[in-house]
Amino acid sequence: MFIAVISGAIFLLLTAGGIAVALYMRKRRKIRYQWIGIGVAALFGLLLILVPFSIHTVDTGEVAVVKHLGKATAVRMPGTYFDFWMTESYERYDAKVQNLSIDANTYSKDAQTMEIDMVVQYSIRQDKALGIAEQYGTLTALGSRISSIAEATTKSTLSAYSAMEIIEKRAQISEEVEAEVKNAIDETFFVNIEKVALTNIDFSDAFEQTVEDKMIAEQEKLKAEYEKETALVKAQQELEVAKLEAEARIEAARGDAEARLLIAQAEANAIKANSIEIARALGFDILETPVYETDESGQNVAVGVEYSIDFTGKSDEQIALITEYIKYIEYLEAWDGKLPETVVTGDGANFLLPLPGGSASPDVP
Repeated sequence: MFIAVISGAIFLLLTAGGIAVALYMRKRRKIRYQWIGIGVAALFGLLLILVPFSIHTVDTGEVAVVKHLGKATAVRMPGTYFDFWMTESYERYDAKVQNLSIDANTYSKDAQTMEIDMVVQYSIRQDKALGIAEQYGTLTALGSRISSIAEATTKSTLSAYSAMEIIEKRAQISEEVEAEVKNAIDETFFVNIEKVALTNIDFSDAFEQTVEDKMIAEQEKLKAEYEKETALVKAQQELEVAKLEAEARIEAARGDAEARLLIAQAEANAIKANSIEIARALGFDILETPVYETDESGQNVAVGVEYSIDFTGKSDEQIALITEYIKYIEYLEAWDGKLPETVVTGDGANFLLPLPGGSASPDVP
């Protein structure tokens, strides 16, 4: 274009110069030079008409088809060419990546309506520009054909899936749509498909509400299951705590009972010893007999002393005094909350006092 403008300006100036010379020579009545000026003006005027309009520039990112008297005959790549403008015309095509935006309505396998938005990016094959000119004429016609094929292929692909499958597998299905469109728009269309993308899929409001309700129900179900599991874990934890607390209380109670029993036994032993001393003080005869047990090694080990109080020849008052001690001793040893009805029989009473540790020999006086 720049060369055409420059050459046109030069020829215009030369033409104007020739006309000026012719007018000047006519005024001077120099007829010969007048015709020379006219000839120069005519020559450069003709060149002005023929040359600049025959210079064609194909820019980078374009490809041009040369038409001779309307018939496509050649392809011109980026550069500058001279083709006579009166017989040769240029049809320029944009060789950069083209974007086709497609909006369509279609149906899923389960008859759910969808509104789809998609983009098809393509570029023409520059070496096939002549075929594009012969079969489609313009890029607009070619784009319309590509759009129709892409839309039909996408509808066919989506119709093989249910609405829920399209929602759940959208990325996978989008890749499948791209592959199918590329297969459908093959080299016979003289283009390269760069990218096919499903940019949006809208279902009906009723279906979207159903999907939303389903998702909410699933979330509520998961929440309920989580709360149930949490409650079970908490209940198990509380049960374990309760068991441990119960066991602790049982152990504490058991320890309490054992402690009370040991105290009671110590008390009983002390009372037994006091009874024996009182009986001695009152003049009762006391008989002491060592008590033995066999240990694990088979040896006899002294574990206590049995004291026998002889009531023979004693008054009822003296016997009654000793009897009260013996009743209390029986009560402590019985450990059932009831006093024994009879604690003294015959002519005496017997006591067993254990030795400390159950192993020392008794000191028999």
